[in-house]
Amino acid sequence: MECREEKQENIFRSKQHDIDIPNHLPIHTYCFQNLSRHLSRPAIINGATGEIFSHREVELTARRVAAGFHKIGIRQGHVIMLLLHNSPDFVFAFLATSFIGATTTTANPLYTAEEINFQANISKPKLILTQASYVHKVEDYALKNSGTVIVCVDPPPPPYLHFSELKKSDETSMPEVKIHSDDTAVLPFSSGTTGLPKAVMLSHKNIVTCISVQVDGENPTIHVDAGDLTLCVLPLFHVYSMISIMLNGLRVGSGILIMQKYEINELMGLIQKYKVSIAPFVPPILVAVAKSEVAGAKYDLSSVRRVVCGAAAMDRTLQESVREKLPNATIGQGYGMTEAGVLAMCLGFAKKPYKFKYGSCGSVIRNARMKIVDPLTGTSLQRNQTGEIWITGDQVMKGYYNDPEATKKTIDKEGWLHTGDVGYVDGDDELFIVDRLKELIKCKGFHVAPAELEALLLAHPAISDAAVVPRKDEATGEVPVAFVVRAKGSNISDQEIKQYVSKQVVSYKRIQGVYFVNDIPKAPSGKTLRKLLRARI
Repeated sequence: MECREEKQENIFRSKQHDIDIPNHLPIHTYCFQNLSRHLSRPAIINGATGEIFSHREVELTARRVAAGFHKIGIRQGHVIMLLLHNSPDFVFAFLATSFIGATTTTANPLYTAEEINFQANISKPKLILTQASYVHKVEDYALKNSGTVIVCVDPPPPPYLHFSELKKSDETSMPEVKIHSDDTAVLPFSSGTTGLPKAVMLSHKNIVTCISVQVDGENPTIHVDAGDLTLCVLPLFHVYSMISIMLNGLRVGSGILIMQKYEINELMGLIQKYKVSIAPFVPPILVAVAKSEVAGAKYDLSSVRRVVCGAAAMDRTLQESVREKLPNATIGQGYGMTEAGVLAMCLGFAKKPYKFKYGSCGSVIRNARMKIVDPLTGTSLQRNQTGEIWITGDQVMKGYYNDPEATKKTIDKEGWLHTGDVGYVDGDDELFIVDRLKELIKCKGFHVAPAELEALLLAHPAISDAAVVPRKDEATGEVPVAFVVRAKGSNISDQEIKQYVSKQVVSYKRIQGVYFVNDIPKAPSGKTLRKLLRARI
């Protein structure tokens, strides 16, 4: 009966068999389940300093930090915000939060104070871990929310705590905490299919499932050996890096080479120095590698056996260009979203690899089901028919925190997550992304919500109406540009608009072009017709 129903509904499954997943375990227990096999293996290498931490040291330090959190009043269910660049301390704090049964929320440290406070006012962190240079961005929140503790990973201004003190805590002093698999473990932010950023509730079950479908089983989807070294240049505050690099590496006992800040020559130098074997990138980094005149000449990149592209689509031309610089690497991509982790993955990365096509995102991930749905009729479509991608499985989020309406719009009553992305599954069960229903702009692998920028523009007295859409950009994928209707009597210039926005947002959200128009095209419902605006660029 079930098979007939799935055939009728045109439900797609992975080419690989489903596996048993121990998703009743909390994240830290699952990741350190096989710790005894690789106690002394390098777990983290700090690219900036050369400092190396073994898997034994990572686990012990995380437990000590958890005891330190408890000592200063952090309890199960509390939220800890990590406002950090990539660093070993991010890893320690994330795992410690899991040990204590608290919830990690993350924010880009380059965000403005307004952007960070927007997230903090939703997630309500009891502790904010950051650098001394970013304390000014969160002091106002801490003052307005008594009991919030600020801790710095470097020497802090008084009266704030130094993270090193927490790392010295007695790991045996932390009381035992009973964690349920449905407890919220991570609260990252996503704009979802549209609108302002929302807090995504990811449970321990969600995250363990997402890790397991990638690296567990006899033929893991992403084959990572304990002897592999994965480059971590993508930001750990993003779930792509957090799960597919940090947590995957801890689970299999491999090493992670952490870069705090991206710089192309330093990146290639670290690959050569440490013999990096796995390189997860986003398209802008791949473009830089492909265009580099010294890649493969000055820098030996032959150790890289796998390049995993995520966060935005990689076209065939780019894939072939990168292959010239990384001749020993399998180059492919995966597809995912904050709300459900990895949705599809190139099976050329499997232990027993499958053939795959240029441009495909691979097969739907194991233990999940996917269908392609006509956005107008709701009918599930057959192979080679284009529609919205829906997915269901244990990796799908619990919902948006304190936002039931947005949750209902994204996850239906049957548990299908409506991704907002448009694609098709071909005759070989490979997924291709061709467009997206959602209005997000993808710049340098980050999501930019048009609604957020439009709200800023509409707040300016010299602007009567505005809309923000993406413009293709070779270096970054897309950049936001604005269509602006000047207020009556206004002569505001494009430069004034760009400067006004740039003061309030992180660099990749800045408006890169302004088009002055007499009106913004809208549907009878009032919805902005961005498709018409994109056609004008």
